[in-house]
Parts: sequence; C-alpha cells; structure tokens
Amino acid sequence: MKSEQIKFHKSFQLNGCSFTSVDEILTYTKVFSDEIHQFLKSWFSEDKTISVQTSGSTGKSKSILLKKEFVINSAIATGLFFELKENTTALLCLPTAYIAGKLMLIRAITLGWQLDVVAASSNPLEKVDKEYDFSAMVALQLENSISKLSKINKLIVGGGVVSKELETKIQNVSTAVFATYGMTETITHIAVKKLNHFAVSRDKITKQSFYQILPNVTIYKDERNCLVINAPKVSDEIIFTNDIVHLISDKQFEWLGRFDTVINSGGIKLHPEKIEGKLSKIIRQRFFVAGVSDAKLGQKLVLIIELKSLKVSELQIMIKKELVKLKSLSKFEIPKEIYFLDTFVETETKKIQRNKTISLLKL
Repeated sequence: MKSEQIKFHKSFQLNGCSFTSVDEILTYTKVFSDEIHQFLKSWFSEDKTISVQTSGSTGKSKSILLKKEFVINSAIATGLFFELKENTTALLCLPTAYIAGKLMLIRAITLGWQLDVVAASSNPLEKVDKEYDFSAMVALQLENSISKLSKINKLIVGGGVVSKELETKIQNVSTAVFATYGMTETITHIAVKKLNHFAVSRDKITKQSFYQILPNVTIYKDERNCLVINAPKVSDEIIFTNDIVHLISDKQFEWLGRFDTVINSGGIKLHPEKIEGKLSKIIRQRFFVAGVSDAKLGQKLVLIIELKSLKVSELQIMIKKELVKLKSLSKFEIPKEIYFLDTFVETETKKIQRNKTISLLKL
C-alpha cells in the first residue's frame, strides 16, 4: 500500500470539528488526546502496517502488526453490514489502546462519520445528551447504560459473553443490539449476532440467534470442532481458533465455548461458558465457573462469585438450593464448591482474567 492512499473522508468529524488536512487532524488530537494522536500519527504515516495490542484475556498480551489495507477493509465491511453511510453519527466510548477503540476511529475516518469521544468508563452514557446512529461497548457498559440506551440506534457489544439475564433486560429497548465475534487478528469482528427484539415470555427469550458471518468470510471446523476462519480481506493467513462451535450453515454458527477452558471432570467434558449461561438465570453478581485440581476427579467444577458481603455463608446455602432447582443443569454441571472474591482480576478492557483470579483463592 502506498502512503498516499491513506486519506480521510471529507465528511469526517471528530467532536464536531471538521478538517481540511491530516496535519489539522493531528494538531487537534495532540491537544485533545495524546493516545488518539499517537495512533493517528501512526495511521497516517508511510508505514504499511500498524501495531496493535491484544487484550490478554486468553493469554499474555502481545503486540501484532496489521496491514492498513486490511484495517480499511474491516471498516468498510462493518459499514456495509450495518448500513452506516457517510455522516453517520457515532460515539466512541472504548479505550483506544486496543483494537475495538482504534477501529471506531478508522471507521469514522474511512466512511466519513461524525464521531464524538467520551471517557471509556463503565457508564459511558451517563452524561451523554445527544443521540447517535452507532456505537460499540463491552457488556458491563451495556448493563450500566440500559436506562439511556435509546440514545443509540445500533450498538455492537464485544469483549465477552452477554449473559441471558442482560439479554432479557434489553429485549424491549429501541436500540438494535448485536454481539460480535472476532479477535485482534481478524481486526475486530468477522461475525455478528442479534441480541434483542425477540419475543419474551416469563423472562425467557423464545428465539435463539446465531452468529452471521460478514461478507468475504468463509468458516469451517477443525478436528477439535473449533472454528477456522478464512477472511482474505482482513488476514493473509487462515486463522485456527480455540473456539468450539456448532455450524448451523456455511454462514452461521453457534459458539459453545473455549477449547482451552474445557473441564475434564471424572471423564466428563464440561464447557464452562455453556454452564455459565444456565447459571446466569439465578446469579445476579458477576461470576464464572472453572476446573480446579481434584484427587478423585482430576478436575472438579467450582463456582467463583465476585461479591463483597459479610453474609457469605447464607448466600452459599441459598445458591446451593437454587442450583438443585435449576432443571437445565445436569448433575455433572452443578459446581462442587462455591467461592467468593471481593474483586476479580481484569484486563484493561474489563475482561476477566480467569487464571489470575483463581490464583487469588490459593487453593
């Protein structure tokens, strides 16, 4: 890619400001945000690639290089899929240190959006009065923004699984909410899943939605039943993931969980993410399940809840009773132990670092 190809759309605005040159953009962002300034300085440079940081939720955080050509392709694909054309109003409320925040900037620059930036807080709409066509959040931000979500027309949610409880809460909001599937290597999402506007009966969502792949993407499974992605517009290489999936068709899939988190308990293979989906019906606090060493079973299933409470023993008794009543749980999916921690260990993008959190238990 030649450096002169890196341009910005004439309709691009940042916080209400229009620009006539790259220098103007860089001068403005230098005063406004050093992090955004440094990224855009790299974006408009003669380099054919940009360096981005992975989140570190499933392994050690690392820097990888992405072709600018591929980043632009990703931005265009999102615009086409969600019909977000020139002059789309958008809100950036994610950290720009990571790919999701960076891509909001590149989409705006490439497609000619009017982008506003607010602090990447857990309640990003708290002081927002304007209405926007599009935004991106993580699940925690969505949870805290439900009362003001009508300010956003279309919203994508990444960075972790949206619980069944949260799905139920968003069914009747006007905003069209979508979960995204992707990773830094695929330059954010290569598939999206509708999350709301389904029929709800007695707190139960009656229709299931699957991930729909974006254009120019093909998928299949390897011998582990893990998703394999061929997306030549955003990656030179075929990507072998650790995500166990069920293929609905050549364009749709159901995500079942991570291959590297499967728990082998006495010969029974348990998928934590599947169990967590069931447990979210009875547990309101943040939690996860995991396998820890056990002399008899090899690994035993445990439940870890983030909670500051003086009445832990009472809560344990109550949750154990509810677990027995939960008909969707098989006997193997009932946790053997329940632990409570004041605070989970997180990445900077608010993803739970499971292994580091488990180490706090000192089992």
